[in-house]
Amino acid sequence: MSVHFIGAGPGAPDLLTLRGRDLIAACPVCLYAGSLVPEAVLAHCPPGARIVNTAPLDLDAIMAEIEAAQAVGQDVARLHSGDLSVWSAMGEQLRRLDALGIAYTVTPGVPSFAAAAAALGAELTLPGVAQSVVLTRTPGRASAMPEGETLAAFGATGATLVLHLSIQNLAQVVADLVPHYGAACPVAVVWRASWPDQRVLRGTLGDIEARMEDGITRTALIVVGRALAAQGFAESCLYAAGYDRRYRPQSADSPWSEWRDGDD
Repeated sequence: MSVHFIGAGPGAPDLLTLRGRDLIAACPVCLYAGSLVPEAVLAHCPPGARIVNTAPLDLDAIMAEIEAAQAVGQDVARLHSGDLSVWSAMGEQLRRLDALGIAYTVTPGVPSFAAAAAALGAELTLPGVAQSVVLTRTPGRASAMPEGETLAAFGATGATLVLHLSIQNLAQVVADLVPHYGAACPVAVVWRASWPDQRVLRGTLGDIEARMEDGITRTALIVVGRALAAQGFAESCLYAAGYDRRYRPQSADSPWSEWRDGDD
């Protein structure tokens, strides 16, 4: 018996990996975070599967469901939205499974920040503009921020910032970042990225608060950075005609000449 943790993607049911789909179809028990995982994903469950919405359950109740499945030798598909590597609460579940000696696997999913970037039609890392993306959040009722992980510290790097779980703190986000990025720095708010009712608001740190619309709440991401509107950035060396690289050596003396003609 195994528990299969599956990243169910940002919202669109077809942004589910093939591995995730196949694991769901093979598990007689499915536990899913109903507040964020679309019900259409549950269509992959096998007939007669036990399907449990974990949104109203606490951790003890979730573990009880898993232990009940273990007792009868049934694999469990455990669905979380987006990707499991950030803000999924998977870690505390894995710790308990380790203590119980229950096997598990982890299948990654399409993260919400990637869906937001797609909605914006944006590359978040542009040559000479930004080469780092910081995924972070502001303090909330459920989680405090560790010392040193502040917007001011991240903003000082000039990286593209993607703030999760922070739309309710937009005013503070603006106040913290204007000193580092300037009021003219581009900002986008993407609500329910990839869902049918997705909404995108664009502005700057100076005017994004005034552009906010009713109904944009906790499932919104805030993207901040010059890469959102940069136009005069340099082209990448990756595809430059004269750039010497393994798959396109420029001369017989190139250190990559041994790879010529697909020898690798």
